[in-house]
Amino acid sequence: MARAQNKVASHRRRKRVLRAAKGAWGARGKVLTVAKHHVDKGMQFATRDRRTKKRTIRQLWIARINAGARLHGTTYSRLIAGLNTKKVDINRKILADLAVSNPAAFAEVVKFALA
Repeated sequence: MARAQNKVASHRRRKRVLRAAKGAWGARGKVLTVAKHHVDKGMQFATRDRRTKKRTIRQLWIARINAGARLHGTTYSRLIAGLNTKKVDINRKILADLAVSNPAAFAEVVKFALA
């Protein structure tokens, strides 16, 4: 009796890997074993960079808040400390958006935090 190899599942598995490696350069998009390594490494980078993206976005917010605060004669750390002492619960994403899109409102926040 012939050995059952489950060709349908094997073929689908190979197709899934090659589809994920589509567009890769050279053998990385065509040869199964090379494509498998390429896709696995890409998934590792994707997992790592989902976490890294959160850090870089927060850094961007802080840089924008600091730039806006310095236009009003203070620094980021003094502004955040002032907001904390006044018990103002506003997150950095909203502060950064105010600093960029609505400078007048941001000026009022700075004035309130430092008063």
